[in-house]
Amino acid sequence: MNTTRRSFLTTLGTLVTTPLLARDFSPGAAPVRYPEPDVIALDDRFKAIKIGNASIERLHTGMRWAEGPAWSGAGQSLMWSDIPNDTQLRWLPDDGHVSTIHKPAGFSNGNTFDREWRQISCEHGTRRVVRYEPNGEITVLAEKFDGKPFNAPNDAVVAPDGAIWFTDPGYGALFEYEGKKLPLEQKEAVYRIDPATAKITRVTDEIFKPNGLCFSPDYKKLYVADTGSSHYKEAPKNIKVWDVDGAKLKNGKEYISMKMDVDGKEAAGQADGIRCDTEGNVWVGAGWVGAGYDGVHIFAPDGQRIGLILLPEICSNVCFGGPRRNRLFMTASQSLYAVYVEAKGAHWC
Repeated sequence: MNTTRRSFLTTLGTLVTTPLLARDFSPGAAPVRYPEPDVIALDDRFKAIKIGNASIERLHTGMRWAEGPAWSGAGQSLMWSDIPNDTQLRWLPDDGHVSTIHKPAGFSNGNTFDREWRQISCEHGTRRVVRYEPNGEITVLAEKFDGKPFNAPNDAVVAPDGAIWFTDPGYGALFEYEGKKLPLEQKEAVYRIDPATAKITRVTDEIFKPNGLCFSPDYKKLYVADTGSSHYKEAPKNIKVWDVDGAKLKNGKEYISMKMDVDGKEAAGQADGIRCDTEGNVWVGAGWVGAGYDGVHIFAPDGQRIGLILLPEICSNVCFGGPRRNRLFMTASQSLYAVYVEAKGAHWC
């Protein structure tokens, strides 16, 4: 599919409105004429989940690097991390109020909630995975493997049995800006914390730098984004998928490549945070290319890119939230965005 900044064609050959990549998202900005021009259908399958009379909204800005959005069903609010500011923030949908909920926050990156709506966070600065208890105390879930500290846990998801799966690419240990610069102690890998024994298992170290991860709607597949090309020239820019066999992974293979034709030239950005909808489509926070690429890429279960949500900033992570789980929240560089879609998140977090 040839995709340019000036015009977009669907598979049916229908011209889509020129995207307003430089538009003003600030409060009081001029309204956008519907349909939203920066939500692009690349395949007829995207029409069923594409927005109607809804636009992309910038809910908040001013962070240094925003990551880890997670919707709290118990609190009916959206929380996320501003990693360099060592802060966790919360957005309330009733009036758009934003407040600080944790500072310091261990330079946390990825966040999620378990089945009891307790917050799970991956901390760069402390090199651990933690849980926030209802009384405000912090329980350390993982900080070492085989007697050595983790590199810098990045993102986490919770399985139906209560097991916590998380990635450890080590970005928070590479620079002072998002954690503490320290030697990497482990091979970059994906881990699982057993809910009954708290035992930590390394489930795969096949990926150069495993980053965002998510389960399929039925929890039978695990998708993991590889951002290893940020430091390894030979690393692919892709997402891999495995079959989940209880506490193990098997049959790992490439799910999609992040290569795309932009302005007649092949571009390959990075996939970061990922989430599935109820139909098995994978929504991918992506960037590091520029206009016409940065934002959210939507892939069908067969791996075909079927839609784009273009943003004026690199999109790090995504999550579904709201009472109906049909609002897509996107952390993108310095800002938090949202858009209503016809898709529903496969899981609450």
